[in-house]
Amino acid sequence: MERLNKMAPASKLTLAQKKQLAELDSKYASKIAGREIALQDEINKTAAAGDLEKVETLQQQLVKERKSLQAELEDKKELVRQNKP
Repeated sequence: MERLNKMAPASKLTLAQKKQLAELDSKYASKIAGREIALQDEINKTAAAGDLEKVETLQQQLVKERKSLQAELEDKKELVRQNKP
């Protein structure tokens, strides 16, 4: 553990940075949930209609959008972490 800290010391976050990180987590959790609800509803309707190819496409779109939003969140969080007081 000591070696790890010597190679890449953990940076201390300010209270404001912690608050920003929490706000970003909350905001993106809402965005992700909203997209999941919308796409899942569309997936359910398409499955009921029997269009299995479109269901698979929509499921792939859901995974892609979730990953994209997660990556965007991590990029923004890293910017907050790098912002020195």
